[in-house]
Amino acid sequence: MLDNKQIIIRLLLSILLSSFIGIDRESTKKPAGLRTHILVSLGSTLIMLLSIYINGNFQQDSFYYSDRIAAQVISGIGFLGAGTILRRDTGVITGLTTAASLWVVAAIGLTIGAGFYLAAIITTVLVIITLMSFHRIGRRFKTKGYHYISISLVSVDKPGQIGQILGDFGANILSIDIDHKDEGLIRVNLDIALKKFSNKYDILNSLASIDSIIEVSQSG
Repeated sequence: MLDNKQIIIRLLLSILLSSFIGIDRESTKKPAGLRTHILVSLGSTLIMLLSIYINGNFQQDSFYYSDRIAAQVISGIGFLGAGTILRRDTGVITGLTTAASLWVVAAIGLTIGAGFYLAAIITTVLVIITLMSFHRIGRRFKTKGYHYISISLVSVDKPGQIGQILGDFGANILSIDIDHKDEGLIRVNLDIALKKFSNKYDILNSLASIDSIIEVSQSG
């Protein structure tokens, strides 16, 4: 049977470990940030503690499937993760990594609730390494036959023609980030892959010709 000290330690550790992952998502302005990750982990920890409590106090007198309570967290968290997956106007789907991080945070919360601290801590470290390091590696990974450039746009509104223009030149959008600036301006950062490097200047000129775009720059 768990005592009050063990319960408090597990709940606080759940907040601590999930906050490390949440801070990374918050810093990159993802749909689910610090508070969301903390709440998912804390709720998962509480559910696991509830399962242990039921096993220790009631299962001798009645037949309970208390382990099923924790099992439903793993499947149920999918609904929250689905809410972070977005399809941009350009056709790019984002939020998959954030949805996966929520799923992992739920598992970490259950692990802490069960008292398996070592696995929870190691998993948290590995998740942070994956989110911070592999993201950079993935962006530098080059597929043979493609040329990679990064484009930054400043617009007074969401320029909906971006996807159409890039599609006309056979460019593939690898990632897209949209930041809201002061005075109602929007900055759009794109990573794209081109089969023909010569199309780069035509793409930049076409994007610059969009009425709502006031600045276009590129690197790579």
